[in-house]
Amino acid sequence: MASSRKAALSFIFITMLLDVIGIGLIIPVFPQLIEQLIHGNISQASQWSGFLMFAYAIMQFLCAPIIGNLSDQYGRRPVLLLSLFGFGIDYIFLALAPNIWWLFIGRVIAGIFGASMTTATAYIADISTKENRAQNFGMIGAAFGLGFVIGPALGGLLGQLGPRVPFVAAAILTLINVLYGYFVLPESLSKEHRRPFEWSRANPMGSLMCLRKYKSVGGLIVALIFIYIAGHALQSTWTFINIERFNWNTFLVGISLATAGILVALVQGGLIRYTSPRLGNEKSIYIGLGLSAFGMVLFAFANQSWMMFAFLVPYCLGGIAGPALQATISGNVPQNEQGELQGALTSLMSATTIVGPLLMTNLFAWFTRPNAPVKFSGAPFLAAAVLMLISVWICTRTMKKESFINRTK
Repeated sequence: MASSRKAALSFIFITMLLDVIGIGLIIPVFPQLIEQLIHGNISQASQWSGFLMFAYAIMQFLCAPIIGNLSDQYGRRPVLLLSLFGFGIDYIFLALAPNIWWLFIGRVIAGIFGASMTTATAYIADISTKENRAQNFGMIGAAFGLGFVIGPALGGLLGQLGPRVPFVAAAILTLINVLYGYFVLPESLSKEHRRPFEWSRANPMGSLMCLRKYKSVGGLIVALIFIYIAGHALQSTWTFINIERFNWNTFLVGISLATAGILVALVQGGLIRYTSPRLGNEKSIYIGLGLSAFGMVLFAFANQSWMMFAFLVPYCLGGIAGPALQATISGNVPQNEQGELQGALTSLMSATTIVGPLLMTNLFAWFTRPNAPVKFSGAPFLAAAVLMLISVWICTRTMKKESFINRTK
């Protein structure tokens, strides 16, 4: 049994790794492609990027709970493969886009099928025990970290050949990933643990409302809202800020993201195996979020290019919080509802993605426009630090409840 679980973890790790490489390939060149299509500057391109993320988030918010509930009925494997196929189609649209509106079509397609993380986390929950749940969720983080070592570095190099080349490579890689999963990925949800699909539980608001059943994790869900929004300071503006502040090219952007990927892989694939059993989930959450907030402040006021690389260290060390938080929440939910839970959390993440990119990209655009009252491209990072500190306060209040602590130690 243990060997089969280990093999399943390897399968899902490789599947997620290839998926993330495809995503990482396109990040360094996305600002350049948007600039070309809108015939504008980097500040304007950041705003369009926020709108594109908004389109993706809206569709994922509507469709993620449907995908999550379908995986509870039909199993994780077919749903995961369908999601990955949708991403492949998205990259083809992005590669061929003659105008900005094609990018919106591609983002809508990706949003509809963008539940690979939902299904992957449910897959991990299926094959995890209480003792190794946090470490197994860390495997997903490690796949993201390693994927963002390979993907952005390769994307930065391919970007030298043109802003569309990485999109072609991402499409090819993702579709190969679908074939890989079709032949080697086993099903994780046994038939006795499946439940019928119910529309009442699959609509986005109903999906979010289901979280009310688990009152002990309510505070952590609120904290996640602030954490998700804060994360978009990096996800939505890292490339734009460093191009504007330090005049980075696609190669430097790719190398910086690859560096972040190495650090994330080391933290979530290695360090977390030591911190999780020694610190426990509660302390891991506090310390991790504190480090993330500190890293954001350092990013905000960095005035030399090398600092952005150095300050990735404390920020990425904060990655110990994510798996601990996921494990704490997941540990309070029955096995046959893990797909519903992860679908709801993905809907929550999508809902914050409706707000996060628009907030962060517009903060960047506001403080970098020609007539800005104060020039401060680091404004999104500073706002993110404040949101992280708010989440620490919320988690602290939640963890103080004796009934909660006793059930999640």
